[in-house]
Amino acid sequence: MQIGIRICRLYRWIVAPTRGVAAIEFAMIMPVLAILFLASFDGARALAVYMKVRAATYALDAIANQYVTISSTNMSDIVGATSTILAPYSNTPLTVTISQIAVNSSSNVKIAWSYSLNGTALTPGNSPPSPLPTNLATCGSYPCYLIYGQVSYSFAPIFGLFVSGTLNLKDALYTTPRGSTCIVYTPQTGTACASSGG
Repeated sequence: MQIGIRICRLYRWIVAPTRGVAAIEFAMIMPVLAILFLASFDGARALAVYMKVRAATYALDAIANQYVTISSTNMSDIVGATSTILAPYSNTPLTVTISQIAVNSSSNVKIAWSYSLNGTALTPGNSPPSPLPTNLATCGSYPCYLIYGQVSYSFAPIFGLFVSGTLNLKDALYTTPRGSTCIVYTPQTGTACASSGG
């Protein structure tokens, strides 16, 4: 009987103290909290860059579609605006492409001209890489022209806990010229609108 009482007291003496339990629980959950914090940091940065990519795409089209004629100097200024919008993030992983698409009465769609910063311009005379949205493939009078802006950014996470390598954040936007039927890009089209052919 005495031995049983002593064992019960010893058991209570071992189990009763709660000092250090919080420290053990914190040590168990700390790695999970650290991973969530670092992942949310990368996620927030990716979201901020993506929002800037979208703003840069809109600005690219909104600036370009106000011109009637674009020279090489004008084009450098237009695409340079995207770098300003992406600040304070580096513009090294940034790719900007601005093109004009021509559509004729036979719904023949061709690249009229194209310019790219840190990337490959679309080839004039070729079809766009993807079909035009249905509501943009027709217009009231022919030929008609669309400005097609594309911005992409190779985002590299700092910690890379859930994504390895880079994320390609991109956006594209179609607009119509505001001040004329088409926009002339003098290095490629001279002084006239490029034909859509057919």
